[in-house]
Amino acid sequence: MILYPAIDLKEGRCVRLKQGDMDQATIFNDDPAAQAATFESQGFQWLHVVDLDGAFAGKPMNAAAVEAILERVGFPVQLGGGIRDMKTVEGWLAKGIARVIIGTAAVRDPGFVREAAKAFPGKVAVGIDARDGFVAVEGWAETSALAADDLGRRFEDAGVAAIVYTDIARDGMLQGINWDGTIALAHALSIPVIASGGLASMADIERLCAPDAAILEGAITGRALYDGRIDPAAALARLAEADKGAAA
Repeated sequence: MILYPAIDLKEGRCVRLKQGDMDQATIFNDDPAAQAATFESQGFQWLHVVDLDGAFAGKPMNAAAVEAILERVGFPVQLGGGIRDMKTVEGWLAKGIARVIIGTAAVRDPGFVREAAKAFPGKVAVGIDARDGFVAVEGWAETSALAADDLGRRFEDAGVAAIVYTDIARDGMLQGINWDGTIALAHALSIPVIASGGLASMADIERLCAPDAAILEGAITGRALYDGRIDPAAALARLAEADKGAAA
């Protein structure tokens, strides 16, 4: 079970949004690379980064900040936001991104996702961001008529490394993950699912250790880490203990 600390980039700074609203951004750090280094020093094994401006623009907009993060840390980084073509995928992987997350383009151009996943095995994930069960695109500005599980099934045989599933209503709201919806999606798909949106407390970490949540590859946490609601050492220790127990 992997706990992914999140860095959301807006205008080169580390922020958190509420329900994806760019007008509700709280700045947590002016130096994303320093924040990434802090997460690495706390013992996290992966980092989740989103180029928020890129998600709206449809192309990378915070490249300098992402590159600074890559120069500063040694643990693997997964990146989403504005990744809409093969050139962008190739560019980020060449710079050291371990896994790219394709969101809007997975709806608009599923053939591109298949091409990327085939060309770069294990390095392409699909971001499914849902509002009331339906997929949102263009930085969550638009909601499609496509159900989240139907989108996931499109890529069952494509070699996609993971699905990052976000319940937009919960994102940044500290209300807890949509456990029922996320676990149901994980059961509906053969692709590993990473939970995102709303991880709020150590109680949620405990919920992540429950047997039915073991089907998930991990979960992403943002605001709760920044404001101290989740203690990194305690959370990582509890997840390691649960993993050990599951292995036994």
